[in-house]
Amino acid sequence: MAPPIDPNRLLAVVAEVAREARPHVDAYVALDSSLERDLGLDSLARVELVLRIERESSASLPERALASSETPRDLLRFVLASAGQAPQSADRTVASLVQTEGVRPPDHAKTLTEALEFHLERQPDRLTVQFYEEQSITYRQLWDRSLGYAAKLSDAGLTPGQTVAIMLPTSAEYLYCFYGTLLAGGIPVPLYPPARLTTIEDHLTRHVGILKSAGAALMVTIPEAKPLAWLLRAQVESLRAVLVPEDFTAEGKGFSPVRSGGGQIGFLQYTSGSTGQPKGVVLTHENLLANVRAMGKAARAGSADVFVSWLPLYHDMGLIGGCFATMYLGFPVVLMSPLAFLSRPSQWLRAIHRHRGTISGGPNFSYELCLRRIPDHELEGLDLSSWRFAFNGAEPVSPETMIQFEQRFGKYGFGRNVMSPVYGLAEASVGLAFTPPGERWHVDSLDRERFSTSGEAVDASPSDPAPLKVVACGNVIPDHDLRVVDGAGLELPDRSEGQLQFRGPSATSGYFRNAQATKGLFDGEWVNTGDRAYLDQGRLYITGREKDIIIRGGRNISPYELEESVGDLAGIRRGCVAVFGSPDPAGGTERVVVLAETRERDAARHQELKTRINELAIGLIGAPVDDIVLAPPHTVPKTSSGKIR
Repeated sequence: MAPPIDPNRLLAVVAEVAREARPHVDAYVALDSSLERDLGLDSLARVELVLRIERESSASLPERALASSETPRDLLRFVLASAGQAPQSADRTVASLVQTEGVRPPDHAKTLTEALEFHLERQPDRLTVQFYEEQSITYRQLWDRSLGYAAKLSDAGLTPGQTVAIMLPTSAEYLYCFYGTLLAGGIPVPLYPPARLTTIEDHLTRHVGILKSAGAALMVTIPEAKPLAWLLRAQVESLRAVLVPEDFTAEGKGFSPVRSGGGQIGFLQYTSGSTGQPKGVVLTHENLLANVRAMGKAARAGSADVFVSWLPLYHDMGLIGGCFATMYLGFPVVLMSPLAFLSRPSQWLRAIHRHRGTISGGPNFSYELCLRRIPDHELEGLDLSSWRFAFNGAEPVSPETMIQFEQRFGKYGFGRNVMSPVYGLAEASVGLAFTPPGERWHVDSLDRERFSTSGEAVDASPSDPAPLKVVACGNVIPDHDLRVVDGAGLELPDRSEGQLQFRGPSATSGYFRNAQATKGLFDGEWVNTGDRAYLDQGRLYITGREKDIIIRGGRNISPYELEESVGDLAGIRRGCVAVFGSPDPAGGTERVVVLAETRERDAARHQELKTRINELAIGLIGAPVDDIVLAPPHTVPKTSSGKIR
């Protein structure tokens, strides 16, 4: 019997994807080539690779093929193991999670745990979390298991006010650990888990800076990371123990939860990942509940809703928007892992169909994945008519993506006014501006020259061949305010671009143990967002970023540390490296580009430098960059003071 795909054909597919994803890669592709280090394929490129291999082989690869495959040989093994299996078909079963009308939300609750206890007392058996195709959790179960985690954390030496780093995948254990930390009086610090087991050591090392900044007393992570606990404890003086979910067995009977106040810290959200100087956004229980209440009003959410989320729980959008809001408001959330979505994007839409989801969304790139990487046969029988609020945020929103998504999925019940651009930031807890449900999203077409020279948002003429398109991100959420100011801090009128600021009860008090960064965050009672924008009759239009954060696939990447490290390479001119983001219309996200000056002219030497730069990128930001440009001296633009522009 012939194999489902010839090894040489598989290698050709790998080479094809590598060339498309990384134009600068010119490497020999063999069965044992490293997909990441040799070929520079990040997680999104691997999604494309798996999809093409499935098309070539007619095989249906499992989710773990995306996470565990390190080489083309690994992918070939999965193809051979999947031979003869029927492709995954659409699940036409409808399993609605809409429940009987629940109680009103706890308007007077001052903490997240008070809100959870409110529902425990009034509707303990009401469903609060459903893991896609797995277990479900009621309020009673969430409380009981979280109390068990609290007891164990306390036994391990946690005292009120200390921090607990949580590096777990999307799972029930994650939620038990988070709420358990709160019930023990601790402060949760979410960290993203390793994508592949073969890179655990590097992954842990990249988080040492955050663990030190947070003063983590305990860490809860996956079992595979526990043998490396010595590595972390040797570098993080405050870290007393590294635990795994298997260490938590009891239900916590007899344990008395620690009562916290609304002004105490609910959790720390680190915004700069592993790069640069880590900054932990301090979010109190009052901040979080104020944001949840305001977002609930803005989205007109109630007990009849069903939230479907693939968003990671270490990200504020997934944690606050997906879990805290639904717990507080009293309707269920369907959780699936980000890997499940990336490996087969149709599973997200299938979950909305199956559970009659009403609220769901993600960064712009997630809608692009659905457009580009879902074959028609996986959409058979799909019904998206229950979906009423599709939020799109966390990175620049593309009008082309929204139009194309409506066109393709309109035939499957996706409504014309369902897509809702939103805006938020960790310093505002998460959400700050929403397009009202049912309202058509709006795009301004501006005179590009006028805007770039004066900052005035003037409508382009109908004959303008290349107007500047700017998407409206909606209106500010209730009880919060927005304003746009100039460089002197003076408020600007509508349709004048400047620095965006906000104020309101969701606003952070600053960065954890970082007085200098906190000082630069505030302008009196107003919080600087770091974004540039203009307002028009209450609508918010984001036009760019003051800060140099690159948003790639919904993740924030700071360029500074990578610039410094690349500049230290022999053959690269120190201080002549620029790392920046470039819009990627095809991918719906941003590409990370490295521009570096060198005097080297030999082609082989150039390839060697590119390989080293990608190795540095993998070590610092967890993924290779999208493009590397090696240029002659005096190419990188600088200001008169010598700073890179």
